[in-house]
Amino acid sequence: MGRVSWQWRSIGVVWLLAVVCAVLIGVFSAPGREIVWISLSLAGCTIATLCVQLATGRKEGYVSRVTSSVVGAVIVLALATGIFALTALG
Repeated sequence: MGRVSWQWRSIGVVWLLAVVCAVLIGVFSAPGREIVWISLSLAGCTIATLCVQLATGRKEGYVSRVTSSVVGAVIVLALATGIFALTALG
């Protein structure tokens, strides 16, 4: 049971990082430059995913955890991109 909890926390950390990046981009980015920072944030989330998952020291389920982390970050950043696009229209 403890392993499952740690695995989900290791995935959630990357999702949280993506949310923090999206908020920081929304606050500090110049209008029209958000997409540049979104792509850099995705790269950072991917590197963070690999670091966090390697730090767990568990090879069982590694690919699933990495996939879940990156897909979650992509979804969060895609939603942020949609919000930025909608706010730019108004």
